[in-house]
Amino acid sequence: MSASRILVVDDEADIRGLLREILAEEGYEVDVAANAAQARLARAAAAPDLVLLDIWMPDTDGITLLREWSTSQGFDCPVVMMSGHGTVETAVEATRLGAFDYVEKPLSLTKLLKTVERALDAGRRKRLSERSQAQALAVPVGKSRRTQVLRDQVQHAAASGSPVLLLGELGSGREAYARYLHSLSPRADKPFFMVVCASLGTDPEAALCGSERDGRVQLGAFDQAAGGSLYLNGLEDLSSAAQKVLLGAIEQSGYTRVGGRERLPLNVRWVASAQEGFEQSGGPDPFRRDLAVQLDVITLKVPPLREYAEDVPDLLRYYVDRLVDDQHLPLRRFSVAAQNRLRNYPWPGNLAELKNLVQRMLVLGAGEDIALEEVERELEGKMAADEPLVKQDLLALPLREAREQFERAYLQQQLLLCNGKVGQLAKRVGMERTHLYRKLRALGVDFRHLRED
Repeated sequence: MSASRILVVDDEADIRGLLREILAEEGYEVDVAANAAQARLARAAAAPDLVLLDIWMPDTDGITLLREWSTSQGFDCPVVMMSGHGTVETAVEATRLGAFDYVEKPLSLTKLLKTVERALDAGRRKRLSERSQAQALAVPVGKSRRTQVLRDQVQHAAASGSPVLLLGELGSGREAYARYLHSLSPRADKPFFMVVCASLGTDPEAALCGSERDGRVQLGAFDQAAGGSLYLNGLEDLSSAAQKVLLGAIEQSGYTRVGGRERLPLNVRWVASAQEGFEQSGGPDPFRRDLAVQLDVITLKVPPLREYAEDVPDLLRYYVDRLVDDQHLPLRRFSVAAQNRLRNYPWPGNLAELKNLVQRMLVLGAGEDIALEEVERELEGKMAADEPLVKQDLLALPLREAREQFERAYLQQQLLLCNGKVGQLAKRVGMERTHLYRKLRALGVDFRHLRED
């Protein structure tokens, strides 16, 4: 186990030097800062396990700095306040902002070391508790073979530090599997930070690397994921500028903040998601092959919900319970008939669509039971006619319309496989050519431009 890192923030050089010496002799890694500006830089460079923070400093007082940190993302280490001129009001305010303890100057080194041990132990216990909760929440729901196989694959991949690429349709649960992977990895007590690739904007370098100006540090994604996992959501949406920044950081194992001078080490586990064929998807810019090679070491395929529909009843129960607990919505249960109907629905929007449907049923419905008729009303008219056949909800149509829709989609796809040759199509589908022509005309399939063999 690596030594705990302690950041000492005090404007008195003698105290900084004394604490650095004593804490180092106790086996701790120690960083020091003379003011708030240096403290921000030190914290950004290496995340501490504990901060010893003086209250009275010339530029920014410790209470103000504690307030700033307590509202920032990814800051959860304990803070012990130090002061020779404290008041009850100051101690109360520090505690309200999340300070672990408060020690008075002149420092009693015996008392200080005991406080340091207690604070570090409390921080470790908190991280272990959060890790256990995160693992419990992150486990993907389902008993189907497809779900079990993917869970096993994620468990095996988690133990390594190799980059992982999750391929799947939008809404299929790629983020959930990324979080599950992180919760099982050796980095589980460190941050899981997600970057939505489409949101990097016009300055991806600042968004990824961070920036420095006038002693203030704006943390970027690399900073906020330090020691943990950096999840790139939607590689197909990466601009060429963002790709360049990512590739440079990966190849050099480091980065420099915009406006900064120091080169910082890059310490993250790469996890990314994309739709299949993202390298040729025609996104904002062509995807660099050399970047794809860096990120696509272990590939895991997240199936669409229609391929493990037997898990739909379990998923319905899971999202009902979660929404009732998280949003205090009224508890309602899907009837057996409603569950069976939804098992046979193709879910073109995958898990995201299922969750949204459950939420609407709880918010807009009435009564304890969600009946088949209520589900049918919700599904009515949702399916676009140009959806691929596997995503079309044929059960929502009368038999004649469902048959026509199936035949139309079937013959259109077969025509593509036959390169537009109707004669070859007749042999492939086992129909007499004259009858096939009549069928194509009746279904509105335009074959006039197709080349006959």
